[in-house]
Amino acid sequence: MVTMKRVLVLVTLAFIGISLPGVSFSIRAADLTGIHSVYLLPMGGALDQYLANRLTSEHIFQVVTDPKLADAVFTDRIGAAFEEKLEDLYAPPPPKEKPAPSEPATTQAPTGPNRQSEQPVVPLFSETANKLSDPAANSSFGRGKGTIFLVDRKSKQVLWSIYEAPKGTGSSQMDRSAVEIVNRLKRDVKRPEAKP
Repeated sequence: MVTMKRVLVLVTLAFIGISLPGVSFSIRAADLTGIHSVYLLPMGGALDQYLANRLTSEHIFQVVTDPKLADAVFTDRIGAAFEEKLEDLYAPPPPKEKPAPSEPATTQAPTGPNRQSEQPVVPLFSETANKLSDPAANSSFGRGKGTIFLVDRKSKQVLWSIYEAPKGTGSSQMDRSAVEIVNRLKRDVKRPEAKP
């Protein structure tokens, strides 16, 4: 009973973003045998680069640079910003428009001193607007430090996740974190054995 309470406390702490030194765990949420290629979204501390290196060298998944070729996506956050990013990455191509028929030239532009300028008038003062539709969604403020998710690209289900608290942001520490994440992933990925 005590062990179950500890597990529940650790899972709760991981999901609300509280890290405990020296504690890491993974959650296997689904069968990963159908995942062969992955795309990595940018992560804090450039962890995505270290993960790509380790995933490739360990031959767990094929890392692709074109998100349309991926079966799943690695990310360090989920929520509205992540969903918007998926929409951007996997938006269907816009419908092809028919070219507009060309209009014949009926009048010539006036020449000489009475000619009026056809340059658009740019107002001195224009309305300022925030270019981002939702600035909070594009912020990295809500990232759970140390939590990595593997999300199915089509169903958008979290297939696998791990909480690996980073002990620093240096390159050697980020590589150590990537090694730990990949080692956990190797244990959880069950590939069918090749029959002789």
